[in-house]
Amino acid sequence: MKPADSPQNTVDKNMLGVFRYSRRAIDLVWKTSPALTIGLALATLIAGVTPAAMAYVGQLIVDAVVAAMESYKQDQILHYQTALNYVLLEGMLVLVIAAAQRALTAQQAILQGLLGQKVNLLILEKAQSLTLSHFEDSEFYDKLVRARREASSRPLALVNKTFALLQNAISLSSFAVLLWHFSPWALALLVCGALPSFIAEAKFSGDAFLMFRWRSPEVRQQNYLETLLAREDNIKEVRLYQLGDRFLQRYTEIFIKLFKESKRLILRRESWGFALGVISTLVFYGAYGWIVSDTIIGAITLGQMTMYLLLFKQGQSSVSASLTAISGMYEDNLYLSNLYEYLEQETPLATTGQVVGPIPNDGIRFENVSFQYPGNDKPALANINLHIRPGHSLAIVGENGSGKTTLIKLLTRLYNPTQGRILLDGLDLLEWEESALLKRVGVIFQDFVRYQFIVGENIGAGDNDRFNDQTGWKKAAELGKATDFIDELEQGYQTQLGRWFRGGQELSGGQWQKIALARAFMREDADILVLDEPTAAMDAQAEANIFQHFQEHTKDKMAILISHRFSTVRLAHEIIVMEHGQIKERGTHESLLEQQGQYAHLFTLQAQGYK
Repeated sequence: MKPADSPQNTVDKNMLGVFRYSRRAIDLVWKTSPALTIGLALATLIAGVTPAAMAYVGQLIVDAVVAAMESYKQDQILHYQTALNYVLLEGMLVLVIAAAQRALTAQQAILQGLLGQKVNLLILEKAQSLTLSHFEDSEFYDKLVRARREASSRPLALVNKTFALLQNAISLSSFAVLLWHFSPWALALLVCGALPSFIAEAKFSGDAFLMFRWRSPEVRQQNYLETLLAREDNIKEVRLYQLGDRFLQRYTEIFIKLFKESKRLILRRESWGFALGVISTLVFYGAYGWIVSDTIIGAITLGQMTMYLLLFKQGQSSVSASLTAISGMYEDNLYLSNLYEYLEQETPLATTGQVVGPIPNDGIRFENVSFQYPGNDKPALANINLHIRPGHSLAIVGENGSGKTTLIKLLTRLYNPTQGRILLDGLDLLEWEESALLKRVGVIFQDFVRYQFIVGENIGAGDNDRFNDQTGWKKAAELGKATDFIDELEQGYQTQLGRWFRGGQELSGGQWQKIALARAFMREDADILVLDEPTAAMDAQAEANIFQHFQEHTKDKMAILISHRFSTVRLAHEIIVMEHGQIKERGTHESLLEQQGQYAHLFTLQAQGYK
């Protein structure tokens, strides 16, 4: 028995609700361009009606020709003229249907570009409302990958198939009126002949979707291996350790595994498609013989035979196309479920919040704060109590994994505490208006972003409101000690950084860190500055100069420093030592040395390294 939430059951539910996302897809296309949507509908209507009209005019042409051949001279001229008029009319209908098909193709192509952009924007906008925990969840990341891979094309594909179904329904209605005069059984044959192919298409569409869904982790592994093998920030280490062949082998193994599954599905799909297609062919030629026989015995005219054969052939194509469209709509619905599953992901409710706290200048307070990452048994932080006042600096030391960076993520509301609360000026961070809170915080993480922008924009990224403020760039660069190398660049603040784009220039690790430090100073309104290992790529003397300079320009602010170098840590007003998510020691540099605890031990070890 299948679990209630198994992938197969998900497909079965979607099969029952084949039109589940059709309305939403049409609504999405309408919002993208109402004019183009109306144009698609009109072109579809014309393309649906015209084939039956052409078949009927074809009958009139043949009958007029036969009548002309059997008539006397005077009547022959009249029938001849009538036949030519019908030929002219059919030619006009051919031009009309050609124009309608061209209009459909053009409008679909234009809508494809517009809709792809709209859906990608929806995906990226949704990403901005998600929490950091969403992106650190591998299952959710698979949702994001699935949504981005095909969702941008599927809404329009679904709408196109909906219009194609409508077009074929219009054509079939007009065919049915004409075929009914021949025999109602002809209509039954028309439908029955196309059913086998439809059943095969629907079955294998579901199988293809399941394969697509199950493959997401493997496809993501392939994409990751591509970045390792083809990106400048990875290739140097891959070359140095001669990992290229190993990664290529792993990439190839994943491809072979996925290819075997695809090949098996393709062969099954096409084999069954051919076998069931034979049935449709037999039905058509059975009807063909029936119509020819009726013509020979004089039950219908030669013109009617021509029309009925054309109607039956086009009708069978229309039925097959309609059923294929339904099958395709079912498949598109399955893929669109990825998009809407992602877009409907629950996010924290946006609150207006407060922009000032009830106790100005009270600073930051951690009150019994604990935090546990989703899926982890042990807490990353446990019972943290801190008070950081304006004009004071706090240094945090501890081994990797002790909870230092997690504490900063809680302070910047990238995560919310599992227990306890964090206050700023007496107001819980959860009650602050987010933009007002973030404007007061400037952070440099140890894995800061190296934007592939010009130098100035790399600095301006620290304050979105002043992103292009060139005067602000220079001031922030001076505070971040970055002017020493920026002034030496040929194009100064207009120099393109990184190697992704033409003319880009790469910086050293220490220079990038100075850019990141300048970015933090760009946020002039920030009174909380956090430096999380921001100078790891600098030598000890350069780091000491940076932090001495940093302290001079943050005297009235709350400064938090995470570093492994005690030559800089000792400058802070208070130092805490973290271990296993808890504060083990706290005090000034001198008091901690007197305690002869973990801090003193680590300080002594590091000091011996400089002797």
